[in-house]
Amino acid sequence: MSTPAAQAVSTRRLDLLPLNVDHAEEMAAVLSDPALHTFIGGTPDTPQALRSRYQRMTAGSPDPAVSWLNWVIRLRDESCLTGTVQATFGPSGHGPLAEIAWVVGTPWQGRGIATEAARGLVAWLIRQPVHTVIAHIHPGHRASAAVATAAGLTPTDERHEGEIRWHRSIRR
Repeated sequence: MSTPAAQAVSTRRLDLLPLNVDHAEEMAAVLSDPALHTFIGGTPDTPQALRSRYQRMTAGSPDPAVSWLNWVIRLRDESCLTGTVQATFGPSGHGPLAEIAWVVGTPWQGRGIATEAARGLVAWLIRQPVHTVIAHIHPGHRASAAVATAAGLTPTDERHEGEIRWHRSIRR
């Protein structure tokens, strides 16, 4: 399976920039609200911990069949980072699959940033060698369900670690 590299993606208001370690300090502030972990667990990372995490992420997956692509979300008009989107590429029985996720810092929520970023990511994925896009969303996380719906994913009856699997097939 040929996996593309993360490339810059632009939407009306946003730039999705390939993640690099230098983003860690600003992103630690963006992701510092403990409420962001309500559905995913854990606690906010310190800048140093996030730098280490970003080093591991940008080094790539230890599984050669899986690729990690990560972006930071930059709000162009305010020239600041507001969150992240990611796509994990891997094989499936129906062709290459991308599992996506997103998070937007609390001060920027409610402004359509996650929706615009997820739509931009899915539009980019449609041009890649991917047949299926999925996301796993906590059943109580209505905001993420709305983002997934806006990005063209639909919920399935499948569960993964208590989360609902959302799905979108890409016609080739």
